[in-house]
Amino acid sequence: MASQRQITVGGVPVGGGAPVVVQTMTKTETANLPATMAQIRRVAEAGADLVRVAVPREQDAEALKTIVLESPIPVIADIHFNHTLALKSLDAGAACVRLNPGNIGGPEKVAEVVARAKELGTPLRVGVNSGSLPRHLRDLEFTNPVQALVTAAVETVELMERLDFNNFKVSMKSTSVPNTIASNRLLAQRIPYPLHLGVTEAGTKWSGSLKSAVGLGTLLADGIGDTIRISLSTFHAEEEVKVAWEVLKALKLRDRGPVLIACPTCGRLQFDMDSVVMEVERRLAAYEDPIEVSILGCAVNGIGEARHADFGITGAKDAGMIFSKGEPLKKVRTERLVDELFAEIDKYYAAGKQVVRDEAAAAEAARWLSDNEDATAMTPERLAALEAEQARREADAGPAIDEEASPVAGRRFSRA
Repeated sequence: MASQRQITVGGVPVGGGAPVVVQTMTKTETANLPATMAQIRRVAEAGADLVRVAVPREQDAEALKTIVLESPIPVIADIHFNHTLALKSLDAGAACVRLNPGNIGGPEKVAEVVARAKELGTPLRVGVNSGSLPRHLRDLEFTNPVQALVTAAVETVELMERLDFNNFKVSMKSTSVPNTIASNRLLAQRIPYPLHLGVTEAGTKWSGSLKSAVGLGTLLADGIGDTIRISLSTFHAEEEVKVAWEVLKALKLRDRGPVLIACPTCGRLQFDMDSVVMEVERRLAAYEDPIEVSILGCAVNGIGEARHADFGITGAKDAGMIFSKGEPLKKVRTERLVDELFAEIDKYYAAGKQVVRDEAAAAEAARWLSDNEDATAMTPERLAALEAEQARREADAGPAIDEEASPVAGRRFSRA
């Protein structure tokens, strides 16, 4: 249910089938140019496509003139209450202006902003938050908050259309995850314009990330949403960007940088996997390619659970193994697992993205894996071997087959 319409924000396409756009908002006083520009550069490096800055004062609007020139990514001005600051932000060269028609002073003042945006060809973001609904919807907010949000958003869209303006995207945010999901599902059915998604005032880095991932992830999996912002209670805006990318990568909507997979661990664990995972994650940050790396805490399921990974580790008490695409590469001592993993990854890139394989080392690793596997576990490798054996027996026996004699017929296998 992707939006039909597309707008362009400083050269970045939003909606109409374009990739989901990642944005965040600076936490600094906008007029503090050194601090604001430093944060913008950090979020851009983290992968933000767009950045929003608050413009609550005249000096912020003045600073915006410099910010839009020096920023490595398009800048959106965030305006509340004062339509004059919206006009000044447009004149300062903002790539987009965020406006809440419900708190800007009435339709006449909205019309002034729209008229100037039309002249300049600048898009607007319009919409509502659950905490700033128009006065006439306050009672409905208590009895049917989802309908209140949708009504406010539709009224905003209708106002834009009466002003003959369609260069805009719409946002409709709530602090409630279920209300955010339900309202955006309804709105997506009613309007063709790009949707900006977010769970407003989501919370701390921990709780806010979870709430945002559930809310935005659900909508994005439905095909709803064209641009997202993760709202976290942190002064480090780049953390919002990192979470946004993890959501998009998890849904296979966009790729950026490595993907790390790690098993949840259990009583079989015999080495300090926490430290290994943290060190691998830290070192992977230096790689821009979307390489997939898996860390398994033991050999109980072989490496079949991570057969798709470009590279991986499976470990034990004194030794472990490096593997690639389900095939053993080398056995190494546990304390060398991380260093040897990255040695193999670096060799892979040096060879033009070709796995460099030493057959003797690979054979030693395969023997180690065989010795350390749980002999009773139905690993993917063993399941594949049994299925192949069944196929061979069926081919030898013809159409009539004795199911009781078959090692796999009628059985259900556990991959645990």
